[in-house]
Amino acid sequence: MTNLIRARDNRNQPIATPGRDGVTLSYFNLLRLAAGESRTLTVPGCELLGVVLSGRAEIAAGAQVFKNVGRRANIWAGPADSVYCGTSRRVTVRALRDGTEVAVAGGRCEQPFAPFRITPAEVDMVDIGSPATHSRRRIFHILGQNAAGRAGRLLVSELYGDEGCWSGYPPHKHDTERPPQETDFEEIYHYRYRPESGFGAQFLYDSEGGGRAPKVVMTRHGDTFLVDHGYHPTVRAPGHEGYVFTILVGRHQRSLVQYFEPPHRHLMAKIPGIQAMRDKFK
Repeated sequence: MTNLIRARDNRNQPIATPGRDGVTLSYFNLLRLAAGESRTLTVPGCELLGVVLSGRAEIAAGAQVFKNVGRRANIWAGPADSVYCGTSRRVTVRALRDGTEVAVAGGRCEQPFAPFRITPAEVDMVDIGSPATHSRRRIFHILGQNAAGRAGRLLVSELYGDEGCWSGYPPHKHDTERPPQETDFEEIYHYRYRPESGFGAQFLYDSEGGGRAPKVVMTRHGDTFLVDHGYHPTVRAPGHEGYVFTILVGRHQRSLVQYFEPPHRHLMAKIPGIQAMRDKFK
């Protein structure tokens, strides 16, 4: 499997689709539209969430129309304005401004769910790590606990990492269903940097003796990485702030329980906010 998808113009076509592109549960698309342009998506068997990264849009999910979605000029200008499209058969996104970009996250879903809007005020933030431990990041949960009982197994967040700092750290995984120690979730990372010349490194590896060779790749602005197994810490180079659009889809349940790698578990007591992070994902 090729886990890394390099930045490209996807022409409003899916970057990852369940059953294709190396994922079994997850959907990811980036829509880039000029004012007045629209795009209709039909993704059967999935629940979808439209997150306005920049600009402003009208989002129609089934018979419901959500107007003037989008409150920020870019991803660095505050929490997102979003629409959970539920399991609507058709989703149409129409740009109201030039430069509108909407990330569409999705996951396999058997139950029907109705659409609803998620305003910036409803986004839940948790602050993790510290400059001293080179691990400071802030996770803005767009579709998390606020959707309990109203959504399936899809979790979506935006992570903002300080320059030179790690995230997904201490190393953890979530590829095995064995509650309460761990639950099985597929994950997609989409990276941005400020300035855009920035870069980072993404690790992916199993426990020692797991059989698969470890992977380490250089991540650049606009790249996407598919996490289908293993521990997956990531780090940003000094001088570059990082952003990660994160899609998580549970194979069996909505509650994410990460399993931290035993040799590094002692770091959980040294890095502030780790328990708060775990609680927000459940």
